[in-house]
Amino acid sequence: MSHVAIVTDSTADIPAELARELDIHIIPVRLNWGGRSLRDGVDIMPEEVYHRLREDRHLPTSSAPSVGDFLRVYAELSQEVEGILSIHLPPELSSVYNAALTASQLVEDVPIRVIDCRTAAMGQGFVVLEAARIAAEGRDLRAVMERAQEVLSRVNVLATLDTLEYLHRSGRVPGVAALIGSLLRINPILYVEDGHAGVLERPRTKNKAVRRMVEIMEERVSSSPVHVAVMQADALEEAERLRDKMASRFNCAELLITEFTPVMGAHTDPGLLGVAFWGEGIQ
Repeated sequence: MSHVAIVTDSTADIPAELARELDIHIIPVRLNWGGRSLRDGVDIMPEEVYHRLREDRHLPTSSAPSVGDFLRVYAELSQEVEGILSIHLPPELSSVYNAALTASQLVEDVPIRVIDCRTAAMGQGFVVLEAARIAAEGRDLRAVMERAQEVLSRVNVLATLDTLEYLHRSGRVPGVAALIGSLLRINPILYVEDGHAGVLERPRTKNKAVRRMVEIMEERVSSSPVHVAVMQADALEEAERLRDKMASRFNCAELLITEFTPVMGAHTDPGLLGVAFWGEGIQ
């Protein structure tokens, strides 16, 4: 095991095989639905969420892991490593960060640093992956944390939806309510940046939205080596086509397709398609 352990929450959307390979410790967020509290990606999987969303008018709610959930993981890891870096959603979007921070202050055996990654989904995932890779090299806590902060300053997250219904009902993105009343059929491009989610542009079709996301990515990374995750919620065929486009148009140092975890998918919609990326040459 590395000298530094990496912890995150399930909203990071990190593929299971990469989490195992890099020894990343994932604490599940909870999805509250039908009177049950379900652990994200453990008690309920994405395909079940999207099936139920299409048939059930009652949206689930989500809740952060408890301080105790974090404390148990931190206490166990503190017996094995010299430091812990815990990377989570911004406090503007979730209470996960605050729960992790509180738990970190209750452990005295090893230093624990909790990072607000300022982004979400695979934007957060990329920060976690890079931290885990540096930790695997045997670097100390300070070096791992500095690398995580460097990457989080470069990460971009863009997405488009088939419908605004779920996002409107969740109330998670300012500005969506105004779009609901529009007579125009639109597929807005959403972004997550500096702890906030919002509407970036308002294309009229999903194809135009996807094309514009690719253009924005070209504007931001140019020819730099780029780490890319095509994010999808029950839209695998579309994601595969977008991945192929990314492979042909960009200098991809890393190219993944990732599935929105149940907690993230329940607040967006079946059909979400997005991209998270960071360029190695971006300062």
